[in-house]
Amino acid sequence: MKLWFGILFIARLAVAQTPSVPCIQPTPPPSARVGQAPANAQGRGPRAQAPQSAADIAEIAKLSELPVWTSGAVDGDYAAGPGYPTAPELARRVGVPEGKVTEFVMNSADSKYYPGVNGAFQRHVCVYVPAEYVPGTAAPVIVSADAYGMRYNLPTILDNMIYDQRLPVMIAVMIDNGGAERSMEYDTVSDKYVRFVEDEVLPRAEKEANVKLSKDPEARMTLGGSSGGAAALTMAWFRPDLYHRVLSYSGTFVNLRNGPEAPLGAYEYIEHLFPDAAKKPLRLWIQVSENDNGARSPSENRRNWVTANSRLAKILRDKGYHYQFVYTKGAGHTQRKVINHTLPQALEYVWQGYSSQN
Repeated sequence: MKLWFGILFIARLAVAQTPSVPCIQPTPPPSARVGQAPANAQGRGPRAQAPQSAADIAEIAKLSELPVWTSGAVDGDYAAGPGYPTAPELARRVGVPEGKVTEFVMNSADSKYYPGVNGAFQRHVCVYVPAEYVPGTAAPVIVSADAYGMRYNLPTILDNMIYDQRLPVMIAVMIDNGGAERSMEYDTVSDKYVRFVEDEVLPRAEKEANVKLSKDPEARMTLGGSSGGAAALTMAWFRPDLYHRVLSYSGTFVNLRNGPEAPLGAYEYIEHLFPDAAKKPLRLWIQVSENDNGARSPSENRRNWVTANSRLAKILRDKGYHYQFVYTKGAGHTQRKVINHTLPQALEYVWQGYSSQN
């Protein structure tokens, strides 16, 4: 695995339109991909937008006053930073058994869900299996968008935390995006992507890595950032019978890709879906940064990642969900330093209450 992570941090030069590349290389920053609005910290895309209202400015300013996010924090809203030391769980430790990562390729031509709107492409998938896994047993699983785990040392984190018994013995299935089709896959508010994962990706992952994945929704978590964060929530929202745990960085819960079923795109989670539905058995950890996409844009445009995530957090609180919302000061969209600082503790929170006896 040492070779994998030596390659992992080499910069990827290909743009999103090119065919998918192996998971062992970093996927490009989510904000730079096709389908994502190129908003900067001032919320400006190709054209400058109207200034924020005084109410918007005041709403965002209050986030800096949230209590400090600390180890063992309970449900609620928190702030972190502006310093982000890398969590010790990201470093390989002597004596900790090293898991195995298996990679395979899926051809879009074989998919009934995403055969390739702009032509066939290849999708790489990586499956992490811990050294402690007992073959034939049904294991908890993390399903990540954008092959997120390989980009952020998830195998090493899991090696360390499983060894320390801070997390159950679990498998991670890290799925690359569809390149130019990424936004269509992730930002569409429907059950299509989760059906693709369940019907096509996970059965292949079980076969290739010779593992068995639990069907218990308490033993299943989704993970993603930016539009991948929206996909992580969408998977659990439409299939709570399969996923109860969600972890999102800079989630694109904004009006980015709308349609008849979701006129406001993923902002529907804030406007209608969570407010209008009965509480679902979900446990969520969501994060947004001070200088995230659209951070200085007016909230009325529903394209401000900061207000979208903070308003979602308020709804989660009002509806009685188990959740943590972390506002990271002095940081930007899905910034590596934030993820390297927070991911282990976020995982520990999301997996609270899990028991193999559930």
